[in-house]
Amino acid sequence: MNVYRDISKNKKGAPLILKTRAVVLREVKYRDQSKILTLYTREFGKMACILKGGRNPKNRLSGIFSAGNVLDIVLYRKPEREVQLISDGSLVSCPMVPGPDIERFGVLYRIIDLVRLTTERDSRSLRLFSLLESTLLELNRERVAYRTLYAWFLLRFISLQGFAPELCRCVFSGREIPGDGGEGPRGELLFVMNPGGLALPGTIHADGRNVRPITPEAADLLSALSRTATAASAADGSGTAEGGAALICGTILQEYCRHHLEHTGGQKNLAVISQLLAE
Repeated sequence: MNVYRDISKNKKGAPLILKTRAVVLREVKYRDQSKILTLYTREFGKMACILKGGRNPKNRLSGIFSAGNVLDIVLYRKPEREVQLISDGSLVSCPMVPGPDIERFGVLYRIIDLVRLTTERDSRSLRLFSLLESTLLELNRERVAYRTLYAWFLLRFISLQGFAPELCRCVFSGREIPGDGGEGPRGELLFVMNPGGLALPGTIHADGRNVRPITPEAADLLSALSRTATAASAADGSGTAEGGAALICGTILQEYCRHHLEHTGGQKNLAVISQLLAE
């Protein structure tokens, strides 16, 4: 188990000493030298924590609790307390290790902002944590197909929210979408925001608010990513996939994600992810 309990501290009303893996979603300055952190953890979901002295250069923990880092942390937890106390931590993965890269950082912050804005305090999803952790571990490596990885993450995130798009058949006619190497025409396709998925030309009247054109190459990439099981496989995408097709996929999936989440009760507006990286 990744959670442990110090029995000697387990008195009524006393905090439990717990260990969990966590992703730092946000850091905010607090008082003179401390930090308030928003974390997404494996065992407890999203939570707010304080790292006392977290901005003091002499504190050995000051450099590791930064947005996008994956950590193993030890905390004093009381369920009734809104802000938990961090007592220790060790770094697992950091986006600075491969070296600063503003485009890769752009993908990183879109991912962690999406999770931060769409989860509630104490909400726990092991599948979401596993998706987030595995994506960041790959994103923090060198020579990663980060645009393709981002599109893969969005597809998986969308599926967890319950509105995965239809990518094999036309959402209106039910006819099979011609794939690479298959029979049938290979002209430009349409991606429909509602109902979500691909559509063949001529099956609907174009509606600029609900329909986006998508190239056959991008449609093929979406279909391939929907069958890609791991972040590692997505991150090792080919140079061709990492180009225009990946950019189109990311842009469309961002819009699709925002379209559905903005109509979900209790969710905040996701304008923060309205545009993918510019080439």
